[in-house]
Amino acid sequence: MTAPLLEIRNLQAWYGGVQVLFGYDLTVAQGSITALLGANGAGKTTTLRAICNVMVRRQGEIRFGGRSLQGLPAQDVVRLGISHVPDGRGTFAQLSVVENLQLGGYTLPSRDDVAQGIEEVYAMFPRLKERHGQQAGTLSGGEQQMLAIGRALMPRPKLLLLDEPSFGLAPLIVRGIFDTVQRIVAERQVSVLIVEQNAHLALEIAHEACLIDVGRAVLSGSADDLRRDSTVRQVYLGY
Repeated sequence: MTAPLLEIRNLQAWYGGVQVLFGYDLTVAQGSITALLGANGAGKTTTLRAICNVMVRRQGEIRFGGRSLQGLPAQDVVRLGISHVPDGRGTFAQLSVVENLQLGGYTLPSRDDVAQGIEEVYAMFPRLKERHGQQAGTLSGGEQQMLAIGRALMPRPKLLLLDEPSFGLAPLIVRGIFDTVQRIVAERQVSVLIVEQNAHLALEIAHEACLIDVGRAVLSGSADDLRRDSTVRQVYLGY
């Protein structure tokens, strides 16, 4: 059996003196999409921050490609192959599209690699090429999400962490974003851990899923299994 790309064991986390994660396990397989589901405040965003070693104090074991992430600075986590698209997208509003992408490639070894990475992002998101000189803050919500994902792809990650990519977007745009996530996995062999309140869409594209509640895992398994679970159907899927 192939070892998981990301393996989390007994994850606990605190903001200041307040504990928000209470010891749960999670794995992400290579070349797969894993959905992390739960209500607001369940600990989904905190989990992504704990993986990246930002804004949270944590305990427990997080291993990526067999290597512990304990004590690694956030920039070294990126260099290992983990990219994070935070909630709110996190683009630099005053910078142009291409400048945002150039910043995303700061770990690449040469200007040629950065230029190639930008062209690869433009191939994935042709709209960004049309807007390459435009300030990011003037883009539509959907275009900003494309830019946030494109910037996260610049370091050529092995694992992409997506935090609420559908937030604030029209349904047609959301569908396009989720289709692109599936393309990224298929074409670039990138694994994805997606935090998403739109459980319908998340479970539609995911291979595996984990439901957390108040910092604890309450259900995990294949996405099909969670779709069939009566609690998930009633509380998160509405039927």
